[in-house]
Amino acid sequence: MKKIMLVFGTRPEAIKMAPLVKEFQKYPEQFKTIVCVTGQHRQMLDSVLDLFDIEPDYDLNIMKHGQDLYDVTSRVLLGLREVLNNTKPDIVLVHGDTSTSTASALAAFYQQISVGHIEAGLRTFNLMSPWPEEANRQITSRITKYHFAPTELSKRNLLKENIDEENITVTGNTVIDALHWVINKSSKDKNIQSFISSEYIKAGLSNDIINNNNRKVLITGHRRENFGDGFINICKAIKTLGDKFKDVDFIYPMHLNPNVREPIMKVFDNSLSLNSNVHFIEPLDYLPFVSLLEKSFLVLTDSGGIQEEAPSLGKPVLVMRDTTERPEALESGTVRLVGTSYDKIIHEVEELLVNPDYYNLMSNASNPYGDGTACKKIVASML
Repeated sequence: MKKIMLVFGTRPEAIKMAPLVKEFQKYPEQFKTIVCVTGQHRQMLDSVLDLFDIEPDYDLNIMKHGQDLYDVTSRVLLGLREVLNNTKPDIVLVHGDTSTSTASALAAFYQQISVGHIEAGLRTFNLMSPWPEEANRQITSRITKYHFAPTELSKRNLLKENIDEENITVTGNTVIDALHWVINKSSKDKNIQSFISSEYIKAGLSNDIINNNNRKVLITGHRRENFGDGFINICKAIKTLGDKFKDVDFIYPMHLNPNVREPIMKVFDNSLSLNSNVHFIEPLDYLPFVSLLEKSFLVLTDSGGIQEEAPSLGKPVLVMRDTTERPEALESGTVRLVGTSYDKIIHEVEELLVNPDYYNLMSNASNPYGDGTACKKIVASML
């Protein structure tokens, strides 16, 4: 029996690793599945664990107020030393490009434990964009033995870096598995819609807004490289668009980071009134967020995972970043880069709102990130 340890610590990691945990747990005779969370994101991580009914075997609980990259990296390294000594897994699986994933891979490497990298091979080839994610993913690749690439392009990136092809498996992205799991769960449970409505109200979004016939633009933002002038420009563009398109609801679940919230308060004069058509709300857990994504007309974001999720639901995505490690989405036409340019954001949102042909071109484009069977492929490769 193989001992498989899955380590994750942020909400995006949890969303993408949770369906993989569930898939490994289907094979108790072949795998001993061990879950270790770092708690890099605490509250947001726990909500995903609850949704997928996952109880971690180990919780490093590293999150502290004001922590920085030094804190996260050192606490994960030191915390995992004892966990790995006690459990001695055959393989440690990490995900993506967070400080948790890189520090966890390094901790496993120090004990000569094989590392498997989920969502391997994403690249911008610019170490400073996105920062520090691009450096994290490249470092993790050097430590990894088993590379689970979401697309053929990701595989080619790894081959260019002299990764042995035998150690690369193209799987699609596990976030599509998670999306399908949540939508399926919602459709079968009549109590979930009532729960989602209550979560909207708790976040500050009324049912009148959710259930009206207005088109909805969903906005998310959290990237470090956008702190400062970037978020100021984003907020100014949202304000202009809200004034111009009164029959469109702009809904922005605000990240908890003060570097995200302060520009919002500055541009909107400390008034986040829900009487307008621009609605600033508290962060949403994954289940109500997916429901809101389904109801949206388009998405304006600097997130990575949403670039994969939204196209699965036919939602065009405008990416508020200068680069993306997901060029497949650009090539397929499901996303467009707008950076934090006030003019570009306004132009692209306007085009999607007023030009049906432009909208349909993006909405109907094929999603390059798989069909929701990534987890099955990963587990099958280890049987």
